[in-house]
Amino acid sequence: MTPDPIAHGGALADAMARHGGAPSEWLDLSTGISPFSLPLLELPADVWRRLPEPAEMRRVCELAQRHYGGSVLPVAVPGTQAAIQLLPWLTPHASQVAILSPTYGEYERSYRRMDIAVEPVKTLEASAATQTLAVILANPNNPDGRETMRDDVFGFARAHRHRLVIIDEAFADMRQDLSMTGAAGMEPNLVVMRSFGKFFGLAGVRLGFVFAEPRLASILTERMGPWAVSGPALAIAAHAFSRIDLIAELRRKIEAAHAMTRSALNKALVTIVGETALFFYCEVGDGAAVREALASHKVLVRAFDHSPTRIRIGLAPDELAAVRLRETLRLAGARAS
Repeated sequence: MTPDPIAHGGALADAMARHGGAPSEWLDLSTGISPFSLPLLELPADVWRRLPEPAEMRRVCELAQRHYGGSVLPVAVPGTQAAIQLLPWLTPHASQVAILSPTYGEYERSYRRMDIAVEPVKTLEASAATQTLAVILANPNNPDGRETMRDDVFGFARAHRHRLVIIDEAFADMRQDLSMTGAAGMEPNLVVMRSFGKFFGLAGVRLGFVFAEPRLASILTERMGPWAVSGPALAIAAHAFSRIDLIAELRRKIEAAHAMTRSALNKALVTIVGETALFFYCEVGDGAAVREALASHKVLVRAFDHSPTRIRIGLAPDELAAVRLRETLRLAGARAS
């Protein structure tokens, strides 16, 4: 039986159906996607008209390898969600996997869809006591920002070579010190996924990269089939990875927005219990109630069934948005009980 669909952030249409208003009236802070993006180049008509060439794919993968600090050429995928769907095929004989939890729900869903049991664990060390052939962790984690140090991941992978260690680094762009892309491919049991859209603020492009040793990379490539990534996505990525100046500017904007959002939360007396560069995880007493109270003022955030007292809040893009967030949190009574 296929598990029920998971509710994600970004469901603005649903919020508008409940609370009204046009998209321009809403402050959508429900996702962990950067509110800033690179200026998009005008794409040649041929990019839209023809299938992408293998040489284009290789060039973008080479640029991604350089950008993310990989030791091997990655596999380009149409969003890391597509790679998550294929993770069970990397360990086809596994009857059980361990997932550092709570975390992004689609990891569990992809395995349960294939009738593979999931063992939630709190730490890598706890997973060592299980009989699993694969361990999955997000680093930094979504939604609580939990970080696992690189030496700890590397040490675990070396000590448990019979286990596949799969790391989702969707939120690691501002924390390269945590990244294992340089070890993936060198260590045969390491797989690292990187998201293009979150840092670059271009989630709609649907692009990601997976770093793995050749045998595992070939499984992903074979399962996806030809032309899995569109020509426009490749062209946009080539442009983005080549603009070191614009990447640096994006980093400065994200850092400034992070500081503004933190200040707004502090002034609203909201307790921050976790964070990444792109979102904050906050204790508010009743997450669902606060989410609805904020939505009544057309501010959208994310609540969680697994942590009912908490919400996740994305970055306010400017000072006006930060003030609006601060004041609506005060009106919503968003304080830890």
